[in-house]
Amino acid sequence: MERAQTLYDITTAELAARLRAMGEPAYRAQQVRRWAFREYATSYEEMTDLPAALRRRLAAELPLGLPEETAFIRSDDGLTRKSLLRLRDGELIEAVLMLYDPRSEARGSLRRAIDRATACLSTQAGCAMGCVFCATGQAGFRRNLTVGEIIAQAVRLSRHLKDEEGRRLTNVVFMGMGEPLANYEATLRAVRTINARDGFGIAARSITISTVGMLNGIRRLADEGLQVGLAVSLHAPDDDLRQRLIPTQRHTIAELLDAVGYYVERTGRRVTFEYVLMEGVNDAPEQSDDLGRLLKGLLCHVNLIPVNPTEGSAAKHPARGRLLAFQKAVARHGVACTVRVERGVEIAAACGQLRGEHATSLRRAQRRQTAAT
Repeated sequence: MERAQTLYDITTAELAARLRAMGEPAYRAQQVRRWAFREYATSYEEMTDLPAALRRRLAAELPLGLPEETAFIRSDDGLTRKSLLRLRDGELIEAVLMLYDPRSEARGSLRRAIDRATACLSTQAGCAMGCVFCATGQAGFRRNLTVGEIIAQAVRLSRHLKDEEGRRLTNVVFMGMGEPLANYEATLRAVRTINARDGFGIAARSITISTVGMLNGIRRLADEGLQVGLAVSLHAPDDDLRQRLIPTQRHTIAELLDAVGYYVERTGRRVTFEYVLMEGVNDAPEQSDDLGRLLKGLLCHVNLIPVNPTEGSAAKHPARGRLLAFQKAVARHGVACTVRVERGVEIAAACGQLRGEHATSLRRAQRRQTAAT
């Protein structure tokens, strides 16, 4: 289905051209961009320094395209908030807002902790990568998101943050539903809007793209001239296990590390390897040693993530002692290794969980309605 173009789909130059064609002065483009990406307007009617006639025309010809928010839930501590969004064709996607409590940070980094607010954005409806422990992967792939649909998530979360906290986003991670590098063009255009001075104005070093390990995409991203972070899903220190955990991956870990090395060489940025720990699957002592030896000498950081069990997956959360032992074993090889703080478990903050729970609830309601008739 062809989707109508929205304000979030176009660049400043494209917007300026549209406005010139309407007989408007050039500065109108900057006015509209300021309202969209700094004030997070949810309608053209909020853009009060535009003529009323222009606001009506823009609403008709270039809608904002904000998706309907069907749910917005908060963790018990209020630091993690998740939005379930319905797109114009009915597809459901998720976006997560993560705030940081300075009391949980080291004394020397209090200011950074106080200011940090991260948006986790989706790039696809569903995902084709098939990771066995991932709720999104279990649901399958639906379609790529447009650049406007990606940006609209950041607008929604930014508006919540502004209205409720009086703050702005400081970081964006493309770690939501889908594989960002499988939707490369839309993802990169979204990155540039988020980074642009007349966009969200978020520094490139505060933006991270996560990938299951698409080699061509990693190399292409390395040549973009952007200082964005790269996170790579590894999950295993050997090819056989990684193939079982990510069935769609056909290349070897050696080939993946070659592409990552190219990224490091071209950007000078440290790469993060995401490693979801699952009890009895990839958390054995010998696997931690293998992982440390594999990554030794590479400019990287390992982020250990205790699995968030999902319906349809047999993966189990590892014991705390086993998790910490794994971390120490990797670090003994000189590889930076930390355990991700678990957040939002009670609100199903893992990718695809809220969407899955919503779909399950709908199916149950439909079955009850059918049974009643």
